[in-house]
Amino acid sequence: MEVSDELRSLEATGIYRLAGSLAAFLDPVRLLSESCRRFRLIPSAYYSRSFGPSNQEGHAQGERTAPSPDRKKRKRKRQPRPRELNAVEQIAEARHQEARALLISAHKSLLEAKDLLKFLPGMVKGDECMQDVQTSSENNFVELGSSWRAPLCEMTLCFQKPRGQGEAGSFHVQRRSSTLFNKMISIEENDEAEGEFQNRLYILPKGSCFLMTDYKHVRHLIPDNSNNGYNLIVIDPPWENGCVRQKEAYPTLPNRYLLYLPVQELADPAGALLVLWITNREKLRRFVEDELLPSWGVKDPTEFYWLKVKSDGSLIGDLDLFHHRPYECLLLGYINVNREAEPGSNFKFLQASQVIMSVPGAHSRKPPLQKILSKFIPCSKPPRCIELFARELGSGWTSWGNEPLHFQDSMYFTEK
Repeated sequence: MEVSDELRSLEATGIYRLAGSLAAFLDPVRLLSESCRRFRLIPSAYYSRSFGPSNQEGHAQGERTAPSPDRKKRKRKRQPRPRELNAVEQIAEARHQEARALLISAHKSLLEAKDLLKFLPGMVKGDECMQDVQTSSENNFVELGSSWRAPLCEMTLCFQKPRGQGEAGSFHVQRRSSTLFNKMISIEENDEAEGEFQNRLYILPKGSCFLMTDYKHVRHLIPDNSNNGYNLIVIDPPWENGCVRQKEAYPTLPNRYLLYLPVQELADPAGALLVLWITNREKLRRFVEDELLPSWGVKDPTEFYWLKVKSDGSLIGDLDLFHHRPYECLLLGYINVNREAEPGSNFKFLQASQVIMSVPGAHSRKPPLQKILSKFIPCSKPPRCIELFARELGSGWTSWGNEPLHFQDSMYFTEK
């Protein structure tokens, strides 16, 4: 079968642009693997909930197909009548209806990309399986960082260095120790490291930089020289959320704390693109638009959507299900950029809403955005990028949060 140019582009860049729509499909595994020279992500590890949990659920469902005698006797509960939406919910529903046509059009374009649909199942499963390591044995950086032991924690950084010109293909390992918490750790642009900490190994991409602290130390990120500010700022806050609290997935942060993030002081004076992930709660949306973005100096944001699909191209849930939409919103806007002025030749202004589609990974894990947004970033190349509340690293990125190494555990990787 002849391979289309779009599919070749996906294999080469991790992006498949869908014809006739403001939409694109991303392969986060390919995009993230570009950060590493010797390692790459294991697809089945990244996409584990696409088939790992479902197998277990399918097994459990198989056991439930033969109900117990007691269960047969139970009367079926009456389904509650649908209630009327309150005023806030009506606004949220109206917002959904505005986005609905764009989302349906994007998904239709995906379903019409037959070559991509044939490619997806293999892309998600991959050739290797995730290493047989219990995730319960992973280090809990949130807990460690808040304990009295945090200042005593050190990570051993291991760099693989060539021995010399006369010994081609021969390497030796250089080691150095670094304080793990409350200190910036940087990996050189042409280097790559493995970090050893408490019997676990972490993959540290070339040119990555991270600061593992809690919210109290966030101002340590502010550059000494304002001219070294960031051109792309991605923020994925741990929004207050009842579902997250019940699952104890991660600690949340009161929304008003975000007003004090030093976003303007992080932004390059010559211009920065800010990307903020938000949930579909209308009260949160009001807070973000009325208070949060203005406090950061962001005006007239443009809305993008992340539409989540399964490996067969279908949506992960009903598009119109009120409390569990199969998409998330992200607001994009500029800091220190006059939108009424003519942009420089090095970037384009955001003009319209767009849809990004991908198969989701672990809960709350977002797809990498730098490449898909590259033409909208106001900067000379390459841009300086930072992610706040990060849980993974990227080449050329500064990552801050209380667990930026969460998805850098070596069990998620294999050697290239």
